[in-house]
Amino acid sequence: MTEENAELGEHAIIDPYASQRQSVRKGIAQFQERLQAAGHTFRDPPPEPTSCCGRGCNGCVWESYDAALMFWYEDAGALLAS
Repeated sequence: MTEENAELGEHAIIDPYASQRQSVRKGIAQFQERLQAAGHTFRDPPPEPTSCCGRGCNGCVWESYDAALMFWYEDAGALLAS
């Protein structure tokens, strides 16, 4: 359990990739800076899930988030390339 989740106690958000989330957040911020520097306004990335049971469900909220984030990156990349 991460320090952040320990503070939340039994209502902790379970993130199987918690150790990678900080670098993902940093990458999103850098990509947003590139879009802004290029003069593009673009929608916000998808919000991170606020709940996960941690049981490895088929169709986990984190899987959906990751898929939505990839679509966001693809669309943003296409905008930068145009």
